[in-house]
Amino acid sequence: MISYREFADPVVAEATLNFLNLNKTKFLSSFPTLLPQFFPLLLKLIAWNGEKLEKSFSTVLPAMMSTGSFLPLFPSIVDLPILVVALEKVEKSSGTLIGSRIASIQKSAAPEMLFALMDEAYTGSSIEDRGGDSGSDDNNIIDVADPMFLEILKDENDGLAERHWTSPEMAAVLQAAIINAPQSDRLRQAFNMTPRLLSVYFAIALRDVSDSLLCALIPILMSRNATIFPDKIFCFEVQKRLVDFMLAAFQRSPQFIALLKKPIVDRLGEAYDSPAKTELALHLCWAIGEHGAGGISYKDVARELFESLELLLYENLSSSRLGLSQESTVGSKGRASGKSSQVRLLCFVVTAIAKLATCHAELLPRARVSLAKVARSQNSDRRVQRRACDYLGLMNEPAICLSVLGPSTEHDQDPGTVNWSEGASKMISHIPFYLLHEQEGPPFHDFSFSDVFPNQ
Repeated sequence: MISYREFADPVVAEATLNFLNLNKTKFLSSFPTLLPQFFPLLLKLIAWNGEKLEKSFSTVLPAMMSTGSFLPLFPSIVDLPILVVALEKVEKSSGTLIGSRIASIQKSAAPEMLFALMDEAYTGSSIEDRGGDSGSDDNNIIDVADPMFLEILKDENDGLAERHWTSPEMAAVLQAAIINAPQSDRLRQAFNMTPRLLSVYFAIALRDVSDSLLCALIPILMSRNATIFPDKIFCFEVQKRLVDFMLAAFQRSPQFIALLKKPIVDRLGEAYDSPAKTELALHLCWAIGEHGAGGISYKDVARELFESLELLLYENLSSSRLGLSQESTVGSKGRASGKSSQVRLLCFVVTAIAKLATCHAELLPRARVSLAKVARSQNSDRRVQRRACDYLGLMNEPAICLSVLGPSTEHDQDPGTVNWSEGASKMISHIPFYLLHEQEGPPFHDFSFSDVFPNQ
């Protein structure tokens, strides 16, 4: 195992990434499990050396993704700032991570050092074992009784492990990193890199990863949406990418909504807990309605999700539970923000109910009752009431309702409906049929303007 003192050396770190990029094809063909096995060690390399190596690291990142590393890699990337804090704590408690031993190694050629690193990865023998003075200071770098740091500072992929976000150790780390000490330049670089690395990770996932792994990733993503390093801008950037990926996955495979019914219902039930969970619930409502709870064949799932949406709607109508929970810890500005979040959530819930009922006609009677209650409620915001009234009016015109509120992924092309995906190439127009009087045969509806205005 490569010690902290190897990955912390900038020359060795840069040479290592250059070596991996140069030989990436050979690694993937001859040793496909090597980089996925040691991705935690490579994350330490980029966490410590920062943005100057980000471009090289991003080109190596796809090679770290395999069946066994795809899921564990996601929380490790999200927790890159936590890794930086942990490494800085190690440095503070044990001295600089670049020792005199590394200074002597730097005098040797980079390929020899890289050979040593690769040999260590293949054989398990450490560089210190070949060095004469291995020392024992590495044993005192961290407190071995601290499971959180053992997990964060691990060198090998040992599967998906629960991150101890509620532990006293984590609370102490965040307290020290955010309140008790100014943010280091290394930590600020981690804030900048993490969203970009997640973008690379998600792009590869949507392009190359199987549906089964994508489906397994989404519940992990939901659980981590509200447990991110508490820096405001960092949280916004990361959460935006998490939600964008989730919606893209649902667009690619709408059946995920049906398969993930249980975690989705759980997240809808947590919509009151925090602004981050409110935002996630809002996007889940949109996905449920947009994709008809997975499609017209998932009627039982649609009914259960509809009931969850009803519950969320009625709880908000009967009380200001969401607003009260958010207002209890903030001032007047926060109360306005909480009210705005509640209105947005209710608008999305009302829309999801209308769209779900449009896709699954057996839910239409219940949807009319729900929307009517919103429209008549004295406690509803005017924007929510207006939206409910609009949907009730649309439901009186089934063809128009199906065109406007029907699922984007699939529905029968009934007479009078509009396929909006063809909007770039087709248009709807009222052409008096007397203009077509010279055309032979019975009147027809599918014609081009060349039929109406033939060349002279």
